[in-house]
Amino acid sequence: MEVRSHRVLLDTSGYSAFLKGNSRIKSLLQQVDEIYLNTIILGELLAGFTAGSHEKKNRDILRELLSSPRVSVAHLDEETAERYANIYCYLRAQGTPVPVNDLWIAATAMQYGLKIVTLDSHFLKIPQVLTEYCSASE
Repeated sequence: MEVRSHRVLLDTSGYSAFLKGNSRIKSLLQQVDEIYLNTIILGELLAGFTAGSHEKKNRDILRELLSSPRVSVAHLDEETAERYANIYCYLRAQGTPVPVNDLWIAATAMQYGLKIVTLDSHFLKIPQVLTEYCSASE
């Protein structure tokens, strides 16, 4: 019997909630085998760090997370772009817009077979991906 690992893509909002002690996200991340971020998520995080007042501390925390053997960065490529286009066209036809960066995040999840861990409910509008929607108050 083949055992599939539990793999998730930790969205920017999920990362922030994890750092703020969101119990559901903390529990979920303790149970999974692999945690991914992508270059879009890293860019959003770094932009927030640069604009904030604790840049060095936040970069150090992120660096520590990325050094874990369970954490990887999923890179975007032509296949990601194809999946982005499919998701974009589907949502446009449905009349349900989603922020552009989140379309890239969804395309990455679709490409790599990852469940998105997020506090952003608009990911639930994208049937092409699995989403673990968590509330900020958990």
